[in-house]
Amino acid sequence: MVIRMSDFNELVHRYIATWNEPDADARRAAVAELWTEDGVYTDPLASVAGHDAIAAVIAGARSQFPGFAFRLAGDVDAHHGVGRFTWELVPEAGGESVVVGSDVAVVGADGRLRGVYGFLDKVPG
Repeated sequence: MVIRMSDFNELVHRYIATWNEPDADARRAAVAELWTEDGVYTDPLASVAGHDAIAAVIAGARSQFPGFAFRLAGDVDAHHGVGRFTWELVPEAGGESVVVGSDVAVVGADGRLRGVYGFLDKVPG
């Protein structure tokens, strides 16, 4: 399957929305829709596989930063089923980001995420 840039953009927007989803059941359902069963998420703080583990990492980040939201910071760049994008964690009420990261996402043949590999570019002191 060849994934178009517009499809990759939509996938990344849905991915960011999943990190912002406050309801655990809705978040778990979104993870299942976005990721392959054996999908992996890896960043400097976590390395997990499978829907339950990915949902747990997201829940942990949400509990660590209540009152904050993830947002895309710039354009998505993608080719051959691999994309990269920058995101930031900002106060929901507005203000400067407290965390900035860059992710590389790999899409499987079914159009769902097979892996996301994150890098932290800015972290709180």
